[in-house]
Amino acid sequence: MDFNNNRQKEELYSQSISAGKRKYFFDVKETRGGDKFIVIAESRKIFDNNTGNFYFEKNKMFLYKEDFEKFQKGLANALHFIETGEIPEPVMDEHPHYDAAAKDGEESSNANVIDGIDFSY
Repeated sequence: MDFNNNRQKEELYSQSISAGKRKYFFDVKETRGGDKFIVIAESRKIFDNNTGNFYFEKNKMFLYKEDFEKFQKGLANALHFIETGEIPEPVMDEHPHYDAAAKDGEESSNANVIDGIDFSY
């Protein structure tokens, strides 16, 4: 089995973006079942004071097709907030999730309050 040949088939598209000491990678891959997903990676150059050498630290995030729309909306919301200072409508999740503000197993009465900050304007 040729590992390099399989790896080439696995990666359908790749783009890298250099940004100062960081480099971002956007790779489109495919599962064995034929579903496409995105691997977003950040690589940054770090100096090791102990050895006197540079090394690269890499962090990866896997984004699957069923989450593309929510991820895109969440990113757009964050960019909108940075550009305007306005808090956009949150991206809603159809699935129930853990609510740290809920007490005794009951849902929180104010879903727009996080750590005591009210985001409902």
